[in-house]
Amino acid sequence: MTQTYLTLNNGQKMPQFGLGVFLVSDGKDTIEACLNAFKLGYRHIDTAHAYQNERGVGEALKQSGLKRGEVWITTKLWPTEYGEGKTLPAIDKMLERLQTDYIDLLLLHQYFISWKPED
Repeated sequence: MTQTYLTLNNGQKMPQFGLGVFLVSDGKDTIEACLNAFKLGYRHIDTAHAYQNERGVGEALKQSGLKRGEVWITTKLWPTEYGEGKTLPAIDKMLERLQTDYIDLLLLHQYFISWKPED
């Protein structure tokens, strides 16, 4: 597979295809899934603190032999981590779990709330 990229407004090139690891068990399963994706040419991994597998993503990147700049990592903050005094420590913990010094894309993770518009 040849990885294609999207150029963002800030000039960063984000890999268009990525592996989402939602519902992948941390540890061996996440590591194997990521390593297999890397072998296939994927260079984007999407994880989240709520998925509880950031450690496996970080370990897979370490084992892959790829340079950090070659893999785009997206992760997410859970709503309980929003706010003054909460967000920065939560990001520091993510960086520690991912074994990296930066995150390429950090999203605000929000669950879907069903609602019906007023008539």
